[in-house]
Amino acid sequence: MNAAAGVGGRLLASWGRTAHNVARHAGRMVSLFAGIVGAFARGRVPLRAVVDQIWWMGVQSIPIVIVTAMLGGIVTSQQGGYQFTGAIPLYILGSVVASSVVLELGPVMTAIVMVGRVGARITAEFGTMKVSEQIDALRSLGRDPVVVLAAPRVAAGILVVPVLVAIANVVGVFTGMVAANLTMGLGSGSFFYGAQLYWHKWDLVYSLVKATAFGFWIPFIAVHMGFETQGGAEGVGKATTSAVVFMTLAVLILDASMPPILLN
Repeated sequence: MNAAAGVGGRLLASWGRTAHNVARHAGRMVSLFAGIVGAFARGRVPLRAVVDQIWWMGVQSIPIVIVTAMLGGIVTSQQGGYQFTGAIPLYILGSVVASSVVLELGPVMTAIVMVGRVGARITAEFGTMKVSEQIDALRSLGRDPVVVLAAPRVAAGILVVPVLVAIANVVGVFTGMVAANLTMGLGSGSFFYGAQLYWHKWDLVYSLVKATAFGFWIPFIAVHMGFETQGGAEGVGKATTSAVVFMTLAVLILDASMPPILLN
């Protein structure tokens, strides 16, 4: 009886700590969001910092985004062609590739690239600044870290991720067409005939809306986790790992939540 009560007590204590941590993170994320919105509303966000982040997040991410999109388009085309039988016109493969890339692969694969390349680095950078008291030093100099560090990165994410997704969409569809031609003998005319046959203009809007949401949440979570880092080098490592997990989950949850809202 005493053992059961002990186990129950430990479970309750564990649930209590989890609930406390969730509430603490939620509260501080709301505060961070309000600080970022306030910084933009007052026009205090340094434009030079935003441009620097656009260069780093956007321009320097183009090569890896292109490679990822090429592989996604090729795999989609090959697996789509494998599923086809003689009863289905082969040009339908164009619709399968275009819809898969624009609605799903382009935004999600680009977001996963940004989680690893951009989000992890932001958390590690801010975490190191936090444990080495550089964040406190900024505050002591009268500079708000939310204004000079967080807001430019979130703004850059919102601006560059839709552009990167647009590039990924074009590259993915084009490489899917090339792969269909090489593996299935499907000509480019037939491929694009099938692609436009079931094309909806809203699909592109949906893809870019999803990209904008990813572009906000990835740097926002990365910044929050960096500011919440505690401990030394070990704490930075734990915060970076946790941030990657949370950013990936956020991308997948958003990806699952949007179709019922925007595609009906």
